[in-house]
Amino acid sequence: MVTGAGGNFCSGGDVHEIIGPLTRMAMPELLAFTRMTGDLVKARRHCPQPVIAAVDGVCAGAGAIMAMASDIRFATPAAKTAFLFTRVGLAGADMGACAILPRIIGQGRAADLLFSGRSMSADEGERWGFFNRIVAPEELLADAQAYAAMLAAGPTFAHGITKNQLEMEWAMPVETAVEAEAQAQAQAICMRTKDFERAYHAFAAKRKPVFEGD
Repeated sequence: MVTGAGGNFCSGGDVHEIIGPLTRMAMPELLAFTRMTGDLVKARRHCPQPVIAAVDGVCAGAGAIMAMASDIRFATPAAKTAFLFTRVGLAGADMGACAILPRIIGQGRAADLLFSGRSMSADEGERWGFFNRIVAPEELLADAQAYAAMLAAGPTFAHGITKNQLEMEWAMPVETAVEAEAQAQAQAICMRTKDFERAYHAFAAKRKPVFEGD
């Protein structure tokens, strides 16, 4: 799955269309809104297919969160990513940012972005591990789609297991994670798939395996 990310969350239009109504809501309505936006991140993280973000230009606020919540992130040199909630008087603790961003770029760098609301350049994002690849603007979508096609041609069931374990093992000690990967939750299931058997026979025949996701 490839998703585009860009657009300024705090443009003039968004201030009036999104932030304005929030100032007039009671607490129950505000909680419903923040839970709704959080559900968007949960859906992206729980999607069994890897999600690839293609970022060009300004990617701020909720757009930055959507890029953060993706599994793979491509960007152009013009990408500027900002978690700018603090600039409108809100906490950086929004839509899972305080949990996910430090795991991607480190606690200190995440703290800098979430406290200051400043933009992270494409170069910073690549050096810090936020962006997997920087590409020319004219190649961005094609490269992201080619990467998605490569994943889709692979063992898709196993990719789903990998994504699930990447999510689950964040909070696990290494010993527990190793055991979880050995048990039926992860690798043992993959060893019972036809894709695993196909890959073995292809390797033995010195040819490229054709995966079917079962």
